[in-house]
Amino acid sequence: MTPELAALKSNIEDAIQVHLPASSALAQPLVDAMRYASLSGGKRLRPMLVCATCTGFDGILEDSLAPACAVEFMHAYSLIHDDLPAMDDDALRHGLPSSHVAHGEATAILAGDALQTLAFETLANATSVEAELRIEAIQLLSRACGWEGMVGGQSYDLTAEGTELSLSQLQTLHAAKTGALIKASIQIGAMFAKVADERFVLVSEFADRIGLAFQIVDDVLDVTQTTEELGKPAGSDVQANKSTFTTLMGVEQAIETANTLLAEALPMLERAGVSNGKLAELGRLAVHRSY
Repeated sequence: MTPELAALKSNIEDAIQVHLPASSALAQPLVDAMRYASLSGGKRLRPMLVCATCTGFDGILEDSLAPACAVEFMHAYSLIHDDLPAMDDDALRHGLPSSHVAHGEATAILAGDALQTLAFETLANATSVEAELRIEAIQLLSRACGWEGMVGGQSYDLTAEGTELSLSQLQTLHAAKTGALIKASIQIGAMFAKVADERFVLVSEFADRIGLAFQIVDDVLDVTQTTEELGKPAGSDVQANKSTFTTLMGVEQAIETANTLLAEALPMLERAGVSNGKLAELGRLAVHRSY
């Protein structure tokens, strides 16, 4: 990670601390679980995409921090629920016990619920931009994470266990489950820079490719890295008898496909007139990573 991205990540970590509750006379165990899920590591890719897109279109960094936190809270909620025994039943996340292991299943479910609503609250309260733009961003995040997006993708993933999907079906699944929030992160960053023209379309197409490449690399790492390297159980998709890009394409072809998607995506940023290299570097990091 470049020094500029490291500094950006630090700014985001500080902002997450500001927007998270610290104490509650009503439900301290809930707040503790929310903080555990949000502050126990992670790449911070999605919030960095928000900020890098906003500043890449000459928006103000401070304006992008609240929506960046909103996106990260939404992501944290999704990971809590993904790890539950009723879902992927994973006991490890970011090298630590999953939320339901650390705090109990009931509290983990409630922490996920609370982080989801906190995401919308944080976005609604981002008063650095006008109310109409905030409403549009809330609508966009709702679509990305709802029944046609992330949640729908998770449902598709569960029902598809034990069946062999076609490549197009697998792409559809992950465009919803993984890609939709990555795309929304970039689109919300552009919205907070007040970009709503052809440039918005171009960064959205960039996001589509990076989101797919990110998931392909996830599938590669699941079979090539150890649990210690990943910070989560390795080989879990194979054990669950899920179709993955590596089972359908093989590892080498999957890596080649991810690199091709990256090569297609990067020129779109130049065409869109993105004025700094942070968004391009995040695209590269999404593909060329080890965890």
